[in-house]
Amino acid sequence: MPNTTTAQELREAMVDRIAANRQALGLRLPEEVARALRTVPRQLFIGDVPLEEAYGDGAIVTVRGEDGLNLSSVSAAWLQTAMLCQASLKPGDHVLEIGSGGYNAALIAELVGPHGSVTTVDIDPAVTQRARICLDEAGYTAVEVVCADAEFELGPGRTFDAIIVTVGVPDISPAWWSQLAAGGRLIVPLRTLGLTRSWLLERDGETLVSSDQFTCGFVPLRGAGARQGLSIPLRDDPSVSLWLGEDTSTNPADPVRDLTGVLDLPRASARSGVTFSSKESTSGQDMWLATTVPGFCQVIADQEAIDADIVRLTWRWGSPARVDAATLAYRGTPQPTADGLHEFVTYAHGPDAEAAAAFLAEQIGAWDRAGRPKPRLRVYPATTPDDELAEGFRLDKWHSRLVIDFPADITG
Repeated sequence: MPNTTTAQELREAMVDRIAANRQALGLRLPEEVARALRTVPRQLFIGDVPLEEAYGDGAIVTVRGEDGLNLSSVSAAWLQTAMLCQASLKPGDHVLEIGSGGYNAALIAELVGPHGSVTTVDIDPAVTQRARICLDEAGYTAVEVVCADAEFELGPGRTFDAIIVTVGVPDISPAWWSQLAAGGRLIVPLRTLGLTRSWLLERDGETLVSSDQFTCGFVPLRGAGARQGLSIPLRDDPSVSLWLGEDTSTNPADPVRDLTGVLDLPRASARSGVTFSSKESTSGQDMWLATTVPGFCQVIADQEAIDADIVRLTWRWGSPARVDAATLAYRGTPQPTADGLHEFVTYAHGPDAEAAAAFLAEQIGAWDRAGRPKPRLRVYPATTPDDELAEGFRLDKWHSRLVIDFPADITG
């Protein structure tokens, strides 16, 4: 069978999987987004990998640094789809993409059509050169590719109906405010308290207010807007660590510098009484814990440490945790229940392990009793005085002030 036919079949199967997964979560795949996914030849943007991998469910690294770290990748198709659904692009829109890979820019070009425009910018010339070659080969020659630091404006007076950021960022650049047209949408994977969410932000006067969000992960921003996070090892090797994100100045866990060996102490556990199904999204719980639990952080582990039962995590890339003096508590692997659901369970190590596990389990219960609300984010300029901020959890960044709350009408 010719490769072109095989690629089309794999592309159709990829779209069908994405649609089915979204439907299972109660989400729709808009026909225009599905059409773009069925049209753009993804295999032309991901290098010399098998077709099955090109149309698989994971991200594909396209550029690595000399140290082997991932500098650029084509994100998982489901993640790109979810952000395009947030953007609600329409024919004629002018779109700025921050973080170039080529494939996502091609999808955007399909959505905005010949009367719209797509500008994709990246700080790395190797990334933009590769994006230009791939876009031209795939027939998307009208996409503008710019090598620049997107922390700064592209040019005086340029505005966009949508700005889609495809790198993980610690703050909202002032340039993105100024380049966002009236009624525009900013889709941004913003890191707050170590958690990354893709937020759909829209203008409300001098404020940006979210109307949608979901959990995600991206290659971190480089350039003038980059900020380093803080990782604290929990063992003599780097297999398990605490991740405090970049907001350590406001985090009560900040003074913690050495908990090495805490995981060797006896493990306590507590059941929360809160259950969920495998098809149910509970991502709002993480942000609830981040904004209500003193000493919030995350536990990150290598798969080998999970397999060895050093920590009991379902997902190695981060589970909500709390440090209180010499005691560590974290949300661990959920336990199955007799009715086919799963129950949230917490674990703790240290001198106050039993109380710490119970406290974190109780906070999960509080989220459940509140109706399992989802977070809402408001972004204000850094100069906004306190009395002009809305009520909620407040977090000062470098360029902005954030307020996170949990309206009762945003649940799920």
